[in-house]
Amino acid sequence: MQVHVESRYLKKRFPLRISRGLIEGSDNLFLSITKDGVTGWGEMSPGKSEGATTVEEAEQSLQTFIKTGINDLDIHEVYEKASIQGVPMCALAALDIALWDHKAKMAKMPLYQLLGLPKATVPTSVTLGIMPAATVTERIPLLLNGTGVKSLKVKLGSTEGIEADEKMFAQVVEETKTYDVNLRVDANGGWDVNDAIHMMKWLADRGVDYVEQPLKFGQEDDLVHLYKNRPLPIFVDESCRLSTDIPKWAAHVDGVNLKLMKCGGITEALRIISTARAFGLKTMIGCMGESSMSISAGVAISGIIDYIDLDSQLNLDPDPCTGATLQDGIMVPNDLPGHGASFKN
Repeated sequence: MQVHVESRYLKKRFPLRISRGLIEGSDNLFLSITKDGVTGWGEMSPGKSEGATTVEEAEQSLQTFIKTGINDLDIHEVYEKASIQGVPMCALAALDIALWDHKAKMAKMPLYQLLGLPKATVPTSVTLGIMPAATVTERIPLLLNGTGVKSLKVKLGSTEGIEADEKMFAQVVEETKTYDVNLRVDANGGWDVNDAIHMMKWLADRGVDYVEQPLKFGQEDDLVHLYKNRPLPIFVDESCRLSTDIPKWAAHVDGVNLKLMKCGGITEALRIISTARAFGLKTMIGCMGESSMSISAGVAISGIIDYIDLDSQLNLDPDPCTGATLQDGIMVPNDLPGHGASFKN
C-alpha cells in the first residue's frame, strides 16, 4: 500500500462568521492510498475540536498510525484501531474516506451503490454567516439568484446579543420574500438558556424549520429546559460527535447533525445514522471547510439522511476538486466509481 499526502489552501469566496469567530479559509490535507493499481482519495479539514488544528499535526499522526500496519485490516478494523490509538477524528476521516473510495473503485461501483444507498432527493441548505443587516441585502441575491438553492441556513448567535440576531434575521426574511426558499437557523452554541427560549419562539413565528445547537457544547443538561414545549425542532451538532453520544441527549433533542470530520469518516457516520434512527431521531449531515472531495463522500451517504448541509465547496474560490454537483438544489453524486471526486488539475 502506498500512501501520499499533500496540503492545499482553500480560500472562501465569502468569509464565514459564526458565533465563535471568522473563517476565511483553511489548509486542508488530501490523502491517497494506492493498492493493487487503484488509488482512493480522502480529505481532511482541520479543527481544534476534531483533534488537529493543522495539516502537520494530522499528517504526523496518520503517518505514525499507518506504520503500525493496516494492509491486512478491513475498513472497520482500521477505524477501530485508529480510534483506540487516538488518531484525530478529522485526520481519520481522510483515511477512512480514501479507503471507502478505494473499495468502491475496486468494485467498479459508485460508493453510494456499493453501500446499497439511494441518491439524495433532499435539497441541501446553503449557509449565510453572521453579518450586518445591510450585508444581508447584498448577499442574498448572490446566493439565490439562478442557483436553484431551496434552503438557507442562517448562522446566529452574534456576540452582540440576540437583538443583533433579530435584526439580521428580520432582514433575511425580508430579502427572501420573493424566493421559494426554506429558512433554518444554526446558533453554534451562541445562546444561553433564556436567550434560546426567546429566540426559538421568535424564530418559529417567522416560519423557521428548526434550530441547531442552541446551547454551547458542555451545556447539554440544559437542553431539557428547551425541549419541553419547544416551538421548533432542536438539532445538536457540536454536542454529538459519535454514535455513543446519542443516547445521552436523545430524550431532549429531535435530531443530530453528523459531520465526517467530527466522527472520523463514513464508517462512523453510518453508525450515527443507525443509532439516531433507533432512538427515533432525525438526521442531518453537515460539513466544515471542505472541497468537493469530502463533500462527495458525504453526498454518497446522504440519500438516507433527512436534512442536508453539504455546501462548503460552493463557497470556495476556487474549489480544487470536481465531484458531486448541485442540481435543482440537490447535491447529486456522479456515477463514476468511488465517491466520484478528483482534482481539477
